[in-house]
Amino acid sequence: MNKLYEKLQVGINIVILLVLWAGTADAQTDFWEPASGPVAGAVYALAINNNGDIFAGTELGIGRSTDNGETWKAINYGLTYTNVRALAINDSGHIFAGTYEGGVFRSTDNGDTWEAANTGLNNTRVRALIINSSGHIFAGTYGGVYRSTDQGRTWSASNGGLLETDINNLAINNEGHIFAGTCCGVWHSTDQGDTWSETGFYALNVRTLAINSSGHIFAGTVSLGVFRSMDNGDTWTTVNTGLTDENGLIPVVISSLVFNSAGHIFAGTISGVFRSTNQGDTWSAINSGLTDTRVNALAINSSGHIFAGTEVGGMFRSTDNGDTWDAINNGLTNTDVFALAINSERHVFAGTLFSGVFRSTNQGDTWSAINNGLTNTNVRALTINGSGHVFAGTWSGGVFRSTDNGNTWSVINSGLTEPHVLALAINNAGHIFAGTQVGGVFRSIDNGDTWSAINNGLTSPVVWALAINSNGHLFAGTVGGVFRSTDNGDTWDAINNGLTNTRVNALAINSSGHIFAGTGGGGVFRSTDNGDTWNAINNGMTNTGVNALTINSNGDIFAGTDDGVFRSTNLGDTWNAITIGLTHTFVRALAISSDGYIFAGSAGGGVFRSVETTTSVEEIAGPVPSSFRLEQNYPNPFNPSTTIQFALNQRSPVRLKIFDILGKEVATLVDETLTPGSYKVVFEPTGLLSGVYFYRIEAGEFVQTMKLTLLK
Repeated sequence: MNKLYEKLQVGINIVILLVLWAGTADAQTDFWEPASGPVAGAVYALAINNNGDIFAGTELGIGRSTDNGETWKAINYGLTYTNVRALAINDSGHIFAGTYEGGVFRSTDNGDTWEAANTGLNNTRVRALIINSSGHIFAGTYGGVYRSTDQGRTWSASNGGLLETDINNLAINNEGHIFAGTCCGVWHSTDQGDTWSETGFYALNVRTLAINSSGHIFAGTVSLGVFRSMDNGDTWTTVNTGLTDENGLIPVVISSLVFNSAGHIFAGTISGVFRSTNQGDTWSAINSGLTDTRVNALAINSSGHIFAGTEVGGMFRSTDNGDTWDAINNGLTNTDVFALAINSERHVFAGTLFSGVFRSTNQGDTWSAINNGLTNTNVRALTINGSGHVFAGTWSGGVFRSTDNGNTWSVINSGLTEPHVLALAINNAGHIFAGTQVGGVFRSIDNGDTWSAINNGLTSPVVWALAINSNGHLFAGTVGGVFRSTDNGDTWDAINNGLTNTRVNALAINSSGHIFAGTGGGGVFRSTDNGDTWNAINNGMTNTGVNALTINSNGDIFAGTDDGVFRSTNLGDTWNAITIGLTHTFVRALAISSDGYIFAGSAGGGVFRSVETTTSVEEIAGPVPSSFRLEQNYPNPFNPSTTIQFALNQRSPVRLKIFDILGKEVATLVDETLTPGSYKVVFEPTGLLSGVYFYRIEAGEFVQTMKLTLLK
C-alpha cells in the first residue's frame, strides 16, 4: 500500500512539475510599452472633482490630471470600451463614464479601476450623463433617457412622452427640472424623468445645453448658433451677435456651453471658443494660443481656469478667463502617427495627423509639441540630414525645415509644385528627395531652398516611399511598383520583375545592399540584385498590408503592418509576430535608435517603444572619448558570454565582427552608424567550438583586431 502511494505521489509530482513548466514556458513578457506620447487627439468630455482633479474622456480612454493639467495619466484599467463621450462625478467622488457602444462604466477609486454598470441599460451608445441633487444618474443615449437611483447598479428607461430619443445632452436646473437636447429640439421633465413634454424649441438639432444661476437656459445647435430661454424653456430667442468665424459665419456646430462663477458664458465650437459677459447678448472669439479650434468640450474649475478639449490637439488651458490658451498634453496620449525619425542625439521626432511634430529627448518618456512656424500640421514624412536639420513633409503644405532641432520651422517650397509630400530621403551628398501624391519625385541640392521635378521615366506619379543604397542609387516605391535611378534621379527605370503586388508602401536596404519592399496586401518582397528581380518572402507573416520597414544593426528586419509588427532575423526568410504590449496594432511608422530600441507609430495609439534593445550594442554613459579605442574583451577566456567595449570620438559607421582562426566571419555584432561615445556589446556564441577567435572593428579609418578565447 505504501509503495502504491509512493508511486501515485511521484506521478502527481511529475504532473505538477509539467504543469508548472508549461505555465512558465507560456508566460510571455511584453515586447512593447507605450511611450508617453506624443500628445494630442479627440477629447469628447471633461469633468472636475472636488479636489480639482481633471478627467478627460477621449476616443482611446480616460486621462486624469492631479496637477491642474500639467501632466496626465491614462486610467483605463477595466474600461473595456474606450471611446468615452460623457463624464459625471457624484458627491461621493464616484466617476461615471458614458461610452459609445459600451454603455456606462463606474469608478469608486478616482479612476484607478473601472467596472461596467449597465444592468437594464438597453441602449449602450451613451452621449450624456448628469446627476441630480438626490444622486440619481441620468444617461442620454441613442435610445432615449435612462435613470439609475442606485449608483448605476441598475437602470430603467425614463422616456414617458419623449418622442425624440436621440439624446445629445442633458441639463438640470435648481428646481430639479431636467432638459434634454435632442436631434429635434429641447424636451423637459419636471418629475425626475418619469414624463417629458416639448418646450418651445422644436425641430432643431441641439448639441449642448447649459443653465445659469438665474435659471436661464442656453442651447447650442447645429448651424443656427445659440438660443436662450428666460422662462424655463417656454420661449426661445437667438443670441448670436458676434458669434461668427473669420468668414463672418455662425460656427456650424456649438458643441459645449459652460458658465464661470462671474456668470460669463463660454461656447466651444468648431471655430474655437467664444465668450459672452452679458448673458449671451454679444460674443467675442477668444482663441489666442488655441492651435486646434475644433473644440468638443469645456470645463471650469473652482479657480476659474478654463479647460478645452479639442478634436486633434488634445487639451488646452486658460488661466485668464479665456484671453490666452496653452496646450497641456503631457502624458495625454491619443493620436495618429504617420512618421518617425531619430537624430544622432537619439531625440525622437513624431509626425502626426493634424497635430504637427512632437519631440522626445528622453527616448519617448515625455514629449513636446514643436510646431512654431509649422503652418500645416498634417505631417506624413520626416528625415534628418548630417547637420541635424529636420525636414517635415506635409499633406498639402509641402516641406518644412528646422535648423534648430525642431524649435522653429520654415516652409521651403520654391519649385515644389506638388505640395502633398508622402516620403523624404537624403543621400550622402546632402541632396534631399521628396516623393509626392501626384507629382512624382522632386530633388533639392541646396538643403531644400529650391526644388526641381525629376521624373524622366517615372511613369507612376504617386510615390509612397524612397530609399538610397550605399552606391547612391535611388529607389522609389509607387502605386506602380519600384523605380530605380542610378544617376541621382535624372532618369528612372521600372524594376518590377517578380514584384506581383505593385503598391509599394515602404522600402528598406540592409548593409549588404539587399532591398526590401513592403506592399499593400502582398507582404514583403526581397531583391538581392539591386532590384533587378524580386521574390516574395512572407513565411509567417499573417498580415500582408505592410506600411513600414526598418532594419537594425544586426540585420534584423521589422515590418509594420495593418495588424502589428513582424520581425525576421534571417533576411526575411521567415517572420514572427512581435505584438505583445502593442495595444494599437495598425502600425504606420517604424524607427530604430542607435542603441537598438525600436519605436512604432500607430493609428490612434501614439508611439510605442520596445521594452529592451533589439541589438546587443549599448552606449555607456560618460564624457565623449578623446580617441577611437577597442578594449580587450572580458572575461577572457570566456563561457558562455563575453563583453567587448569600444570608444568613438566622432560619428562613424561601425562594423564589429568575429572571425575564426582561418579568417572566416562567424558573427556580426555591430553594423551601424554610431554617435561619439563609449559602447559595449555582449557576444554570446551559438554553435561555435572552443578555441581562439578574433574580433575586428572598423570605424571610419580606425581598424583594430584583437584576440579572444572561447572555452566550453
